[in-house]
Amino acid sequence: MVLDETLPPTGRDDPPRLILASKSPRRRELLRQIGLTAEVRSADVDESPARGEAPADYVLRIALAKARAVRAALGRGTAARPVLAADTAVICDDRILGKPADAAEAARMLALLSARTHQVLTGVALLGAAERTVVSSTRVWLRAVSAAEAAVYWASGEPQDKAGGYGLQGLGAVFVERLEGSWSGVVGLPLFETAQLLAAEGLPLLSAD
Repeated sequence: MVLDETLPPTGRDDPPRLILASKSPRRRELLRQIGLTAEVRSADVDESPARGEAPADYVLRIALAKARAVRAALGRGTAARPVLAADTAVICDDRILGKPADAAEAARMLALLSARTHQVLTGVALLGAAERTVVSSTRVWLRAVSAAEAAVYWASGEPQDKAGGYGLQGLGAVFVERLEGSWSGVVGLPLFETAQLLAAEGLPLLSAD
């Protein structure tokens, strides 16, 4: 199924519109933060890691697959509008942690991440005149999380669609001691790197034109 939603105007002159190949409300909010409007489309892709696939290769492959699927579904009419997609994964002990399927899996993920550091990778793909990609890497320190806290957190509903079973931008922030890297990358769309891709495509966000 293809989802279609246009983000509202920001109240100022906007750069040329993007197509956002994602149904993530967090990525939509991050685009709003930097004044971008976008038409939202998403396509289902298989997000299973390939055997032996490096985490950075994985997030880039999935981001590209999302962007390519949306562009293919919409056809030639999208040629003048870049398609932006991203994929985020939590990496711990060389394991790629996706979204937990149930409370038990979420509890196992938080137990694995508890009282230690892990890596969050977000791959970003921009399809315009060329295919442009980048990977954002951030180290995150979580405090110790008890089993009781993990159960209460799952009951809140927040971790059910979050890679690694927690969300930095919500209640899960109480578990995060600190991070090194991109806060927005952990949330789902690294804004610095995204802005660099847009500038390379000829869409600088702070242009005087």
